[in-house]
Amino acid sequence: MTYNISIYHETRRIKENDKYSVKIRVYNKHENIKKVRYFTTGIDLTKKEFDTIWLNPENKKLRGSNKEIELKLKAIEKRANDEARAMSVFDFSKFESKLFRKSSDKNNIKYHFNSAIGKHTSNSKIGTAESYRYTLSSLANFTEYKKKGSIERLSFNDITVDWLKEYEKYMIVNNKSYTTVGIYTRTLRVIFNNAIEENDISVDVYPFGKNKYKIPRTRKVKKALNAIQLKTLFEAKASNENEQQAKDFWFFSYASNGMNLKDIALLRYSDFDNDKFTYYRAKTFDKSSEKTEITIYLTDFTSSIIEKYGNKKKDGFVFKIVSMSEDSETQYKKIKNFNRYINDHIKRIAKANDLPSDCSFYWARHSFATNSIRKGATMEFISEALNHSDLNVTKNYFAGFEDVAKKEFANSLLDF
Repeated sequence: MTYNISIYHETRRIKENDKYSVKIRVYNKHENIKKVRYFTTGIDLTKKEFDTIWLNPENKKLRGSNKEIELKLKAIEKRANDEARAMSVFDFSKFESKLFRKSSDKNNIKYHFNSAIGKHTSNSKIGTAESYRYTLSSLANFTEYKKKGSIERLSFNDITVDWLKEYEKYMIVNNKSYTTVGIYTRTLRVIFNNAIEENDISVDVYPFGKNKYKIPRTRKVKKALNAIQLKTLFEAKASNENEQQAKDFWFFSYASNGMNLKDIALLRYSDFDNDKFTYYRAKTFDKSSEKTEITIYLTDFTSSIIEKYGNKKKDGFVFKIVSMSEDSETQYKKIKNFNRYINDHIKRIAKANDLPSDCSFYWARHSFATNSIRKGATMEFISEALNHSDLNVTKNYFAGFEDVAKKEFANSLLDF
């Protein structure tokens, strides 16, 4: 055991009530590093009161309020030791968060969701935090629908295999897709895993896995424009500056290996080196200890887009989508709004040119992959270009290979 917990009377500083704070003293020694932290108990005592109640040198039988304070301090000390013992490796920040929560929080779904949301927000993962909020809201709606308590009291024990099957049925009946069900239940599974890792719940209540609830998996065909449609969109005349800007950024993504809008928005001039620029994909950066740098070679087209929309001072971010002075939450909202703006105007161009009406900015990424395949690129090349961590992810693009190409291939089989 690397830690020691005790009740401590902070007599170095007297308070306005002429008493001193009673605190939890935690001494931790780990890898030859010694640290001491103090946590308030909310109890103030004089020296005489502390000696009588806690040190009790004469072993007196306490009564009344003194007895209540003694029992309260013993309960706090016991809880502190219990929480410390539950951690495989003692950590002050985790210990503090557990010490001051309600005893019921360890089994409470909403508490663990809010903890995850707070963690992702503090790590500037605003989109991930928002995804957790959507899941929590959906679970709250289902809990109200069942008319058995509320999300405030929903515990891990309540969420059984039958509960999840009923939730899935509720979602489908309310016109939600199996894809959405999969996203929300996978997020819930992460919350279960977090609670188990924190030793807040037993693995016995885990409702996912073999012979338990199976999270629905769907293979969504990636939407992409074929070669003819790409040529049509590229040559389409924009009816105003907004449409032109939307088209320019759409094709900048396409010509930059399907670069995500967030990565475009956060691209810096310091990322450039002569005829190329490099960046780390924001979406996957924290998912792997091995960071993969993506290199994009400039073309006449991509260079012209940078010249047209780039920051003329040539410092900080290349494009004026977000600014360096903004916090991550403001940047997230601006990128989301810019994505909505591009999608709105791309759809207008698509409609005017008999292209798929649901064409969006993300189609640029899929179109890059699909048309690279059509030109003979290997799965490994596509996987590296898109910065996929798993070839199975890349296979989805091959599965969505345009029907025209499949027909051409089938008709060519007898061309000996």
